[in-house]
Amino acid sequence: MPRSSRASAISADGSPLRLLIYGLNHAPEPTGIGKFTGEMAAWLAARGHEVRVVTAPPYYPAWRIGAGYSAWCWQREAIEGARVYRCPLYVPAKPSGKKRILHLASFALSSLPVALWQALAFRPQVLIAIAPALTSAPGARLAAAAGGAAAWLHIQDFEIDAAFALGMVSGGPVRRFALGSESWLLRRFHRVSSITPAMVARLGEKGVGAARRRLFPNWVDTSTIRPAESMLRRELRLPPEAVVALYSGNMGEKQGVETLAEVAGSLAGSPVILLLAGAGAAEPRLRAATAALPEVRWLPLQPVERLNDLLNAADLHLLPQRADAADLVMPSKLAFMLASGKPVVAGAAAGTALARAIEGAGIAVPPGDAKAMAAAVLDLARDGARRRALGEAARARALAEWDREAILGAFESELKALET
Repeated sequence: MPRSSRASAISADGSPLRLLIYGLNHAPEPTGIGKFTGEMAAWLAARGHEVRVVTAPPYYPAWRIGAGYSAWCWQREAIEGARVYRCPLYVPAKPSGKKRILHLASFALSSLPVALWQALAFRPQVLIAIAPALTSAPGARLAAAAGGAAAWLHIQDFEIDAAFALGMVSGGPVRRFALGSESWLLRRFHRVSSITPAMVARLGEKGVGAARRRLFPNWVDTSTIRPAESMLRRELRLPPEAVVALYSGNMGEKQGVETLAEVAGSLAGSPVILLLAGAGAAEPRLRAATAALPEVRWLPLQPVERLNDLLNAADLHLLPQRADAADLVMPSKLAFMLASGKPVVAGAAAGTALARAIEGAGIAVPPGDAKAMAAAVLDLARDGARRRALGEAARARALAEWDREAILGAFESELKALET
């Protein structure tokens, strides 16, 4: 790629950057991509960079527009040092394949004029596009070109691959066209990053050259999420002798949470209490399936200031995953589970990124195998010494591989060195 004189000046004098972040999800969404994008923007702003964000109103994971926001109006606000522009968004009450397409298209259309305006008026040095949703990536690349910015695309999950793998979209010619268009689009960005080595390798399979690929994993603030006594456990009046298995976060189609209903049934009559905290499209089905089981307790998605308390209410964490989503997504909640110093029982096939991530810090069982997951939970429930040893290893893994300051510091260095 030709050298940009402006990019050279950035790396030479270390001056603050002008950064435009463009993505569907952002703070104050409490979980998923919005949480990480919001934290990234706030961290970069705190480092002295000028940060602007083009995004939608918060709606995830409840699939409901947050209080104080509008689905149909453009809005502007400041969040932790970043100037945030909210664009209209269609949010279906009951997401389906076709409704999700309309949902994503609505943001791509409503946000494009704002992205172009910011690219021309703000003149960012780097435009950082976040996928999902890939539907807004063409607009992001166009805006970057219009404003003379370097274009960085960060992929949190391969939504096109996942949509076909999970049966949300039919295959055939549609699949070939979608994957071909995706590959063409990815090659237009100066940098393309993803969150695991396996996902970065997949970028290569999609035609992104090695010089443009980067590993940019998710992270956890290990000073905030840490082993601690849980007041929430007392508030819920959980018996001291009970072993609490926690699932917390989004309850959506890609998470494979339907397995949890079968796990709960298999654990009936055991000393294990299954604590479920979250929201999402699959929540009503899961609530109905576990309604008759007294060992199952429910909580709404907890505010961020209570997250550490919630994670420490557990003796172990559950992380189901669908087999057909292996290495297409990496659950963002994993870092928080590990940082809490509790072992993880995950649905993960041998050799996948998720299985490698919890090796020595939990137990991997075949995805979708509720009996195997329940058996692993019972094994840990009966063996406190092993539970503690795996938990200590989980905390050490979080400190070594998932620390926020180290990961975002490396990302900042890449931004400063970026050449267009």
